[in-house]
Order: sequence, then C-alpha cells, then structure tokens
Amino acid sequence: MQPQLSKQRQVIAAIVGNALEWYDFIVYGFFSAIIARLFFPADNEYTSLLVALATFGIGFFMRPVGGILLGLYADRKGRKAAMQVIIVLMTLAIALIAFAPTYATIGIAAPIMIVVARMLQGFATGGEYSSSTAFLVESAPADKRGLYGSWQLVGQCLAVFCGAGMGALVTRNLSPQALDSWGWRLPFVIGLLIGPVGLWIRRHMHETEDFMASANKPDAVPIKLLDVVKTNMRGVLVSMGQVINGTVAFYVVLVNMPTFANKQLGLPLDQAFMVQMIAVALLTVVIPLAGALSDRIGRRAVLLYSALTFLVMVYPLFVWVSAAPSLPRLLVMQVLLCIIIGANYGPMPTALSEQFPTRVRSTGLAVAYNLAVMLFGGFAPFIVTWLTKTSGSPVAPAWYVLFAACIGVAAAWAMRDPSPAAKSRTTEVFAGIGEAK
Repeated sequence: MQPQLSKQRQVIAAIVGNALEWYDFIVYGFFSAIIARLFFPADNEYTSLLVALATFGIGFFMRPVGGILLGLYADRKGRKAAMQVIIVLMTLAIALIAFAPTYATIGIAAPIMIVVARMLQGFATGGEYSSSTAFLVESAPADKRGLYGSWQLVGQCLAVFCGAGMGALVTRNLSPQALDSWGWRLPFVIGLLIGPVGLWIRRHMHETEDFMASANKPDAVPIKLLDVVKTNMRGVLVSMGQVINGTVAFYVVLVNMPTFANKQLGLPLDQAFMVQMIAVALLTVVIPLAGALSDRIGRRAVLLYSALTFLVMVYPLFVWVSAAPSLPRLLVMQVLLCIIIGANYGPMPTALSEQFPTRVRSTGLAVAYNLAVMLFGGFAPFIVTWLTKTSGSPVAPAWYVLFAACIGVAAAWAMRDPSPAAKSRTTEVFAGIGEAK
C-alpha cells in the first residue's frame, strides 16, 4: 500500500506545481488587451494589441534556452532539482508583472519590465514540460505510463481553467475603470502562491528510480547537447511534429479564443470566459481517459485517430460559428474541439518521452518541445490576429490550425510506439500471420 501512496504523492507534486506555473503563464494571454493599453500605448488599439501579443511571444524565444539548460540540468542532477529551480524562477517573473508600474507612471521602463518578466518566465517554463513529464513517466508502473503522463497536461488544463475562472470573475464583478486600474493585477497576485506552495510541494518529492539507475551506471558518459540531437534525430523530429499540432491547438482554441470571440465575433468577454471554462473542464476530464486508453491500445493509435478527426472538423466548426456568432454555437464548437484535443493530449506526454532513452530524456524532450512551441505556439495569437486583420475573414485562425493538424497527422504516423500495448498488438499480428501460413 505504501508504494502506491508514494506514487500518488509523486503525481500530485508534479501536476500542482505545473498547474500553478502555467496559470501564471496563461493569465498574461487572457489579459493581453488590458496590458496592451497600460504598458504598450500606441496610436491605435490594433497596433497596441499586436505589440502586447508580440511580447507574449518574446517569452518563447527564451524557452529553448531555458529548456536546453534546465533539461541538461535535470539529466545530470535529477528531475527534482530542476523542478525546484523552475519554481523559484517563475515566482520572480510573476512578481515583476504583478507589481510593475504602468507606462503612464514610469514611461519606457514599464514595457521593459514586462519584457524582462516574460523572458524570465519563458526560460523557466521551457524546462517545466520536459522535467515534469520525465518525472511523471518515470514514476509510473510500466502498464500505466500513458495514464501517469497524461496528468502533465491535466495540470496545464487546470491552469487554463483557473485562468479563465479568474478572468470571468474580475471582468464580471469589476467596472472597466477598476479593471484597468488594479483589477487586472489580481490574477497575477494570486499566481504568486506558486512560490511557497509549489516549492514546498516539490521539496518533498522523491527522485525517480529510473533516473537514479541511469545516472549511477558505471559506463555513463557526460551528456552533450549535439550528441543527444544527432543520436535521437528521429525522436526530435517526430516529437516536434506532435507538439506543433498540440501547441497551436492550445493557444488558438484555448488561450486566444476569449479574445477572438470578443474582438472578432462581438461576444461579451465575461461570457466567452464562462464558455471557455466549461469546455476546458470537459477537456481536463478527457485527457486522463485518453491516456489510460493508450495503455490499452497503444499511443500511436490514439494520437493518429484524434489528429485525423481534428483535421476534418476544425474548419467547418469555425465557419459555422462565424456565420452566426452566438454563445450557444461557441459552446458547441469549443466542447467538440476540446474533446478531440483531449484525446490527442492524453497520450502525448508519454509518447514523446518514449522517443528518448532515460539518460537523455529531459534534454531530448526539451529540445523538441521548446523549439516547436517557440516557432509555432508562442506567436500563434499574433499570427491569427494578423491573419484575421489582413484577410478580413473571421475564420482565418482555422487556417493556421489546419496547417498544424496536417503536421500532427504525419508525426503520429511516423512515431515509434514502444508501449506494452503496441508491442502486444504487434506480437498478435505476427502470430496471426504465422498461423495463416
């Protein structure tokens, strides 16, 4: 009974800290329009918003740097050590945003503070995914790695849910003047709980047995970044393809949707937040179910079918909602898309981690994940805003999502699937062929 309880504590330690970190990271996206007015004033609202969204993307330039350095640190010193460093860095970044004076108060120093905070936040978050994913997968029993790994993205969805909840709370209960004056800071101040709570939780984790066994091998050689990439090129490329699909869906369908619904469809912002909360709550339930399903039928099967379904459905749903914008239609679209995204997210963390050996898992995963997120996810809100403005089409965001979904289908088709379920199915197929002969 004790080992089971220990593993449960391991999972809780990873997802609570992860949820707190991503809450802070995502709240910036939800309040980008207000931050644009206060810190990046421009001649018109559109230009101001684009600059604020570009700053949102600047943090992603630091993600590969933080991911690589913290990934190497996690592979050398341990998952636990890296995850504690990440908590401290993120706390410093969110404090800068929460208490930064506005442009009207200190001039050009105000946007500089926001940019520095976003860069520090990007550095820390760059190492979070790879370190906590490796930690979760290595803490799991062999036949439950899909389920355990899925909790990584459950943590992220809890962050989106909490961020949307705070967004709905402050926009519904505060006047526009109060919101611009001080109300927008409340979600960031609450995010400062990441410090004492997250650090305390992660200090009481246990290092994974897989890492300890790999690190203590007498023939273990120092980890070098170029060697990791060269010897695991297929894993890097396949993982990047999966992450491109997932990160574009995350930032377009989840993070940017309230702003899109308000600015492009003319729907009330507070009600768009409420729709988002319902859809994300459903998504959070689907993810572990899909992770558990991948333990039964294999990671590749779940990833491939979900990516194909997403590819077929996303454009018609955007067209349908844009043709007659309404909250019920927005809710139907978000619920359907979130079910499909949840099916894709469930097995993804474990599938990506299984593309790399234990010794270099955090580094390899950090390279693939953060390059994909930087190039295709960080500027997703900026890209879809620009596409919509340039084309004049309200369904322009769907074009970017379709592009990413095509890459996701190809990556799912090409990935290795070493899961016990996939091996069992392969054995059954060859056995059937032998009997036929």
